[in-house]
Amino acid sequence: MTSEQTQFLNTYLDSLSESEREAIPQLIAEHFCNDEYNANICAELILLGQKQATCSLKAGFDIDNEALPQVGGLTVVLNWAQQPICIVKLVDVTLCAFDNVSPDFAFAEGEGDRSYEWWREAHERFFQAHAQDLGIDFTGQSELVLERFVKVFPL
Repeated sequence: MTSEQTQFLNTYLDSLSESEREAIPQLIAEHFCNDEYNANICAELILLGQKQATCSLKAGFDIDNEALPQVGGLTVVLNWAQQPICIVKLVDVTLCAFDNVSPDFAFAEGEGDRSYEWWREAHERFFQAHAQDLGIDFTGQSELVLERFVKVFPL
């Protein structure tokens, strides 16, 4: 984390008790999406409380030998310029085939018109491109990591 990101995180952590801080399983700083326009929109939607979920290909975690996100973990949400926008706490992590993602989850992602149809079309394009970058095939049965979170700072 940059010093600006660390200072932002520490402002929030200082508001917690020692036991609350010790219970945090993961601390990361990242932007959402893989382009400037969408990363900035997602950061703004999270700050506004409209975006309360995200998903990613489980295969990406497997290929990178990266641990799955853990409930209780904190993310410093960044814009494309790597500036901290807000902090979210992970409240749920589930695995689900792309074809089995619910309309409720699509709505919680908070993007586009929030419809399931919009979510499916946008995410199918995104995951097909991402899977190609990973050197794998993407199908409706490809496993996703579904994450739900709440904004904890600033309130």
